[in-house]
Amino acid sequence: MASKITKQQVEEALKTVIEPELKKDLITLNFIRNIKISGNNVSFTIMLTTPACPMKDVLEDESTAAIRTHIPEAGDIDIHFDSEVRSDSRISEKLQLPIKNIVAVSSGKGGVGKTTVAANIAVCLAQDGARTGILDADIYGPNMPLLMGAAGPPSQKGGKLVPVRAHGVELMSMGFLIPEAEALVWRGPMLHNAISQLFSEVLWSELDYLVVDLPPGTGDAQLSLAQLVPLTGGIVVTGPQKIALSDARRGITAFNRLGVPLLGVVENMSGEVFGRGGGATLAKEFGIDLLGIIDLHPDMPKETDEGKPFVTTHPDHAISKEFFKISRAIAGKISVIDFTDHR
Repeated sequence: MASKITKQQVEEALKTVIEPELKKDLITLNFIRNIKISGNNVSFTIMLTTPACPMKDVLEDESTAAIRTHIPEAGDIDIHFDSEVRSDSRISEKLQLPIKNIVAVSSGKGGVGKTTVAANIAVCLAQDGARTGILDADIYGPNMPLLMGAAGPPSQKGGKLVPVRAHGVELMSMGFLIPEAEALVWRGPMLHNAISQLFSEVLWSELDYLVVDLPPGTGDAQLSLAQLVPLTGGIVVTGPQKIALSDARRGITAFNRLGVPLLGVVENMSGEVFGRGGGATLAKEFGIDLLGIIDLHPDMPKETDEGKPFVTTHPDHAISKEFFKISRAIAGKISVIDFTDHR
């Protein structure tokens, strides 16, 4: 039986569905692909700006409701999803690297779990289907290999270092290249050159996101990174205590002065021991988003030492769900930055 429903009707219905972050309808954004009509059944694909899209369920529900409202005779509605991560064009222009977006994770002071947060965010992005890497730029304390359970040294190909893979994530760290007990006292040009080489002399794959774990503080490493690399956005990790907030403010100020878009703040190690609320205080003070709050968990230190990111060992725990919420919020904010390209 020939269908009475037309492609034009479907498109008109979907024009009423507004993408919450980009503030435009799905047809105008060219997010609707492959519309098929069989009898009164309708199927189509929604193209997401990231596989870690935080609005996926909202778009599915609202698209279904729009078809039901504007085409009452519609039968089954089958919605598929695909994704295409947009690129920060400055990265390919300046670095000639196949990396679409670079996200820096910073903290004003050590001891707030910045590296733990960076590792879990990267694993969450990878588990959502994004091609993800981690660059451990914490030259003075390169602990990411330990947290990710990754052993070096990396292999070489064509004169470049090949990143080590762990938990679905590509990883490169100075920790692979120096003796474990050796202390680096680099500053200025030496530090600048080391960070440059971690980008230019590494055979990175085509990545949607490269998460860069910065050393704590606001010194030479942060300045070198901002000078060398177009950073798509930055995240500041803080503890809930007042002393952590004081240092985190410096991290936020540093990103602002370096012209790096602030994606938001993460409060880590929250709970009865250290208190709560520091992240919300910072977010309100600087007019940025509180991306999430990560509570203390007794298993986390032990599993960190064993190279097991929390989201891999406790996938259904509330803390893992919070990490996924944070990673998806980050991906969504990057999508808005890349789509509007207002830098």
